[in-house]
Amino acid sequence: MGEQKEEKPTTEETTKSLQDALEVEKQRAEDCLSQLKYARADLENFKKRCDRQIEEVKKYGNERIIVALLDVVDELELAIKAGRTSDSVDALIQGVELTLKKLKKILENEGVRPIECFGEPFDPTKHYAVAKVEKEGTAGCTVAEEARKGYMMREKVIRPSIVKVVTEPSKSQKETDTNE
Repeated sequence: MGEQKEEKPTTEETTKSLQDALEVEKQRAEDCLSQLKYARADLENFKKRCDRQIEEVKKYGNERIIVALLDVVDELELAIKAGRTSDSVDALIQGVELTLKKLKKILENEGVRPIECFGEPFDPTKHYAVAKVEKEGTAGCTVAEEARKGYMMREKVIRPSIVKVVTEPSKSQKETDTNE
């Protein structure tokens, strides 16, 4: 049997294959760099487009509710005009009541609802207390009177209720009352 000789590549052949491999890798690197530049440009364009859309929403996002409120303005203007020309206060009041009902419906459609607070426990996240009345036989701190209605929009308080609260008399107040 004959011995087979393994042929070793010559230095020239090795250099040539390494140069070919280097050229292939250079081309791949250039392709990747080009793709990266295009992706970066696409990202910048996307950011600019999103910024424009956000600005558009900020400018005109509440257009739908404004259009609905313009109907309420029209109705109030008609009510004022009718009130000046008519002697019937009842008709004016009915017109204003209908307009108020329509306005409340618009707010309700936007997720706005009044905060119910009379007789409820005082909640500092929903109520703003302006007065405190001490009264025997009250449990905790409860809302006794609403001075201004508060509102929530979905789950967020957008205006707290201004309330007067009733509380159990403090110990020092009880002692003062007893000593007198």
